[in-house]
Amino acid sequence: MSADPSQQGRTRVIATLLLLAMTATWGSTFFLIKDLVAHVPSADFLVVRFAIAALAMCLVFRRQVAALPRSAVRSSVVLGGLYGTAQILQTIGLEHTSASVSGFVTGAYVVLTPVLGALLLRDRLPGAMWLAVALAAVGLGVLSLRGFAIGFGEGLTLAAALLYALHILGLGRWSTPAQATGMACVQAAVISCVALVAALPGGITLPATGGQWASLLYMALVAGAFALWAQTWAQAHVPPTRAAIIMTTEPVFAAFFAVLFGGESLTTRMLLGGGLVLAAMYLSELRGRSAQDPLDDERPMEALHHDAP
Repeated sequence: MSADPSQQGRTRVIATLLLLAMTATWGSTFFLIKDLVAHVPSADFLVVRFAIAALAMCLVFRRQVAALPRSAVRSSVVLGGLYGTAQILQTIGLEHTSASVSGFVTGAYVVLTPVLGALLLRDRLPGAMWLAVALAAVGLGVLSLRGFAIGFGEGLTLAAALLYALHILGLGRWSTPAQATGMACVQAAVISCVALVAALPGGITLPATGGQWASLLYMALVAGAFALWAQTWAQAHVPPTRAAIIMTTEPVFAAFFAVLFGGESLTTRMLLGGGLVLAAMYLSELRGRSAQDPLDDERPMEALHHDAP
């Protein structure tokens, strides 16, 4: 028996709002990270950030973690490994390219997600969704690019975007509402372990001031723990390509917070690029509302279920 369409619609709206809240918290961290990594190496920052997130989540949600079947634990380890490795590659790539180019190349996951979905999972997308993907990509370019050249940093960042796309696809295939919280906890722990491998050779440097610790705690608990849970739960209800398009609002939120708190001026590029990204998100959501079944139109049925433990 199929679920009530009105209930499906309400759930999809909640999932969309959670993804928007997640990307808003990501966007709010840019100016905080810029100050923090001037004192704490990037890999060290990632270790401490996700270790705090994992500890807090596992303490609060230990029952959900204990209830995970082995298949969900394995899936979470894979997803955490993908995300953690992507974070490291993106960080190293940022050392060899500008922040604007890094932001644009990282945003390539919005294109890579449907392409990989079609190649690996045989997902079929309607033309409206491909148009939304194109609009989001152009909007990212307008927001981010001020010159572009292919080099070592761009190559590493593109590899990170590929891993982010695989992470989005994996969540869309493996995440379920009942297991989302436990899976998010395991992912946070794995991300911290991956970052630890990169940080150990130079030792771990901790924040030195109360302000730095406050920034780190915000990024660990809100932009870390909450964001991981929100993405894992939301992607149990939103198809991967639609999730990727929604997540391209991150640079829009980053620009908003940079203008509001970072002292930057509002520019035509921000307005045009942000408008294109928002148009892409609206188009993807409009396509979702017009579909008879907003969950199954892009996700194979087996993606909604785990194998038995």
